[in-house]
Amino acid sequence: MKKIILSLLFCCIGFTCHVIAQNSKTVSILGDSYSTFQGYMQPDTNIVWYFDPAKTINTDVTHVRQTWWHQFIKKNGYRLCMNNSYSGATICNSGYKKGNPDYTDYTHRSFVTRMNNLGCPDIIFIFGGTNDAWAGSPIGEYKYEGWTQKDLFSFRPAMAKMLSFMIDRYPNVEIYFILNDGLQEEINESVKTICEYYQVPCIVLTGIDKSHGHPTIKGMTQICEQVESFIANQ
Repeated sequence: MKKIILSLLFCCIGFTCHVIAQNSKTVSILGDSYSTFQGYMQPDTNIVWYFDPAKTINTDVTHVRQTWWHQFIKKNGYRLCMNNSYSGATICNSGYKKGNPDYTDYTHRSFVTRMNNLGCPDIIFIFGGTNDAWAGSPIGEYKYEGWTQKDLFSFRPAMAKMLSFMIDRYPNVEIYFILNDGLQEEINESVKTICEYYQVPCIVLTGIDKSHGHPTIKGMTQICEQVESFIANQ
C-alpha cells in the first residue's frame, strides 16, 4: 500500500511540475549588443558583445546570469523562448559608415530582417535604436503604410514597419520596446511617437551604468529593475 501511495504522490508531483512549466510565460528578445551573450543567441551565428569567457577589458559582465534579460526571466519564473540579438544591429538597414562616404548595408543584421524569427513567446522585448543613433542612420519621415525597400534604410519608416509587422505576426503577445538612455532627442522622439501610434508600451531607461558604452553588471541590474517596475505599474 505504501508503495502505491508513494507512486501516486510522485505522479502528482511530476504532473504538477509539468503544469507549472507549461503555464510559465516564455520570453523572446529582439536586440542588439546590450542583449547578447555568447552561447545563448539564436541563430548562434549572431555576433555578440558579451563573451564567455568575458573580455574583461571591455566589461565586468562575466556570466549570463548577470544579463538584464536573464535576471528578468529568472526573477519572474519565466522561460527563455529565443534571444535573437545581434551586436551592432540597427533597426533600419543602414549601418555604420566605417570610413566610407555611404552607410554600410546592414540588411543582414537589421531588426526589420530578424523580426520574423522570435519563436512563439508570450512576451517580446524589442531593445534597439542605439546603433541607429550611434551610426547616425538616416532618420527619414514618419510613414505608416506602403513601405518600399528603400524606406527601410531610414529609421522612422523601418521602425514603423517593424512594429506594424510584429503586432500582426505575434497576436496576443505582450510586446514592449526598451529605449536606451543617452540617445539623440530625434531618436527618442521618433521611438515614442511610433510606439504610441501602434500602442506598443515604451520603457524609457534612465541612468544606466555603462562601460565602453555598454551596461556593466550594475547597469544590467538597473535595466532589469526598470523593466520590472514599468510592467508592474502599467
